[in-house]
Amino acid sequence: MNATARVVRSLILGLLVAMPARAEDDAFRVESEVFVGHGGQPVARSLTLFRDGIAWDFLEPADAAGGGGEIVLHDPARERVVLIDPVRNLKTQVDAVRLERLSVSLASWARKSDDRLVRWAGGPDFGEGMTDNDERVELVGPRVRYAVDFTAAPTRQAADEYRRFADTAILLKALVRPGGLPPFPRLAINRRVAAAGGIPHAVMLEVDSRLAVVAGRAESLRCVHKVHPRLLAGDVSRIEEAESRVAAATAVDLATFVAPPEAREDRDD
Repeated sequence: MNATARVVRSLILGLLVAMPARAEDDAFRVESEVFVGHGGQPVARSLTLFRDGIAWDFLEPADAAGGGGEIVLHDPARERVVLIDPVRNLKTQVDAVRLERLSVSLASWARKSDDRLVRWAGGPDFGEGMTDNDERVELVGPRVRYAVDFTAAPTRQAADEYRRFADTAILLKALVRPGGLPPFPRLAINRRVAAAGGIPHAVMLEVDSRLAVVAGRAESLRCVHKVHPRLLAGDVSRIEEAESRVAAATAVDLATFVAPPEAREDRDD
């Protein structure tokens, strides 16, 4: 190989090293199933597709026939979350600042509560009740226990993206379906798992039976996640279809979006 050829080859190799990875190389998917107690059948399923820094969360009840479940677009670059109802062709947007304000108000409320569990769940310090190793994080509080088993994320970036998605999802749940435990224990666990470069593959929440009865909730919930380091055939098409639904759906406020059918009928009247 002459000198000129060596220079050209060196330049090509340098360009290849300097080129950023394709977006598809950073894409991954997570399938989730939620179980109540010791039940063998899931009560809900979801598929979350991560691509180009965006997470598309496709939510379906376990008994859904023919799809049509809610879609949630997590768009951190634009500091927003968009909820889409394909059946009603509606969408609503929640800005990141609204979730941040919710977090502040929830923490203030919880820390002043007369209930020991709620006050504990307001945080911010969970150090004494939290233990972890290379595969599990456990957090024990008054009448409650979280246990999260995790596996190594496909990349460091994937671990951070999943944590950002999971944090936003639990705050969104607190906004849309209020009444559960404050989100701060789970946020602390998410932070610990991401710091270890992991993504949860099994999450268990156990509450004291007396609390479950009062709150109208099951004594235990578990969620199983299956992480795949690449998108599968059809995932990109599903994302493209979801993008079309976002563009076509009618924008409404959050109260209208989450209102039960009878409330929506009253508004129409």
